[in-house]
Amino acid sequence: MVAVLPRRHSLMSVHFENVPPNEDVAYAKVTRRLIPFLFCCYIVAYLDRVNVGFAKLQMQSDLQLSDTVYGVGAGIFFLGYFFFEVPSNLLMRRVGARFWIARIMLGWGVISAATALTNGAEVFYGLRFLLGIAEAGFFPGIILYLTDWYPSRRRARIVAWFMMAIAAAGLLGGPLSGWILQSFAKVGGLAGWQWLFILEGLPSMVMGVAVLFYLDNGIREAKWLTETEREMLLANLEGEQRTKAHLSVGQTLRNPWVLLFSLIYFCISMGLYGVGFWLPQIIRNTGVKNALGIGLLAAIPYGCAAVAMILIGRSSDRTGERRWHFAICALTGGVGLILSTLFPSNVSAAIVALSVATAGILSSFPLSWTMPTAMLAGSAAAAGIALINSIGGLAGFVSPYLVGWIGDLTHRLDVGLYVIAFFLFLGALLVVVVVPVNLADAIARKNGTDLRT
Repeated sequence: MVAVLPRRHSLMSVHFENVPPNEDVAYAKVTRRLIPFLFCCYIVAYLDRVNVGFAKLQMQSDLQLSDTVYGVGAGIFFLGYFFFEVPSNLLMRRVGARFWIARIMLGWGVISAATALTNGAEVFYGLRFLLGIAEAGFFPGIILYLTDWYPSRRRARIVAWFMMAIAAAGLLGGPLSGWILQSFAKVGGLAGWQWLFILEGLPSMVMGVAVLFYLDNGIREAKWLTETEREMLLANLEGEQRTKAHLSVGQTLRNPWVLLFSLIYFCISMGLYGVGFWLPQIIRNTGVKNALGIGLLAAIPYGCAAVAMILIGRSSDRTGERRWHFAICALTGGVGLILSTLFPSNVSAAIVALSVATAGILSSFPLSWTMPTAMLAGSAAAAGIALINSIGGLAGFVSPYLVGWIGDLTHRLDVGLYVIAFFLFLGALLVVVVVPVNLADAIARKNGTDLRT
């Protein structure tokens, strides 16, 4: 018996070592490792991008800037962003995600903090443009990075978890920005808005250094997975690659489906940046004057959006349906914006309407990425994702400029919000009417190849 037991124990060990890992357990391990960290990275990224909306509450009067100047300065970020998105994603494919994402975060952290040096319109424009160049590639790089870990059937809820950082940035950033504006005014001879840029730029630099030590470039480098788990995850991705379009970069940039998704993304981005850059002003217009009070109220719509993003992303993954989930969210966002203009002096009603708008707008974003990432692979994915995000990002220039210009022209903020709502309705219409139910088959016919073989 003594001689037999070790042998039986050895056989049992071999047996259990060769049991295929549970797929859900393996992906849960990946999610615990990646998503909380990337979530924190995106929070500081989004804060540095839109904290100018809170800085406006003091900076505009200190520097004597018009709404049009503010709108151009807020939006010019996205011109730099536009020109460097595609090159940045292609470079990330060459040098690896870890180094490239760290480089991006360190660069934008320094420039964001330097925005405290703004002393007029020209410097404001220049620093915002440089910030766009520095941050170019971060968001599409992360979306591309997630496609290297998760198959498309799991992607809606994962992208929703990641993009919930926008909601978290609003939830945390509103009160934080309001507190900094109020508490740091005149400290060290600097205005509150200057401290806002400095203090919210520092976390990006810290996270940039952390990326170098924490992120893996892909599944093959993930030593925290077992060999069997790595093989299973790679097999899932490799099986999916055979159903995707393997196009050259040039073909991708001219592909009508990529251009269509770019237009759709532009439409919903008009809503995102309309809310992101003007929400503090909308709340102030209802009669709230205290900066901290504005920040606390601004957190409510983002808190509602955080819950909605996860529930809707989970529903879309469970049913496998994307188009109507997206369309309903975009329509809800547009209706919420219109309703928010109907209560110019009722804070509670305006916050409810803005919560509906923000929940609809933010929930549409993870859904929008499930469609193009399900069709592109390789360099086509890198270029296509970057192009969609860069064209969509132009809304970050158009949206604040358009609202600011219309506001200066009409002395009314609501007219600009109606225009933004129109773009959200257009995005919903394009997805329902133009995007086919079976996207893969339609692309195969368009490209003249059967992508399923």
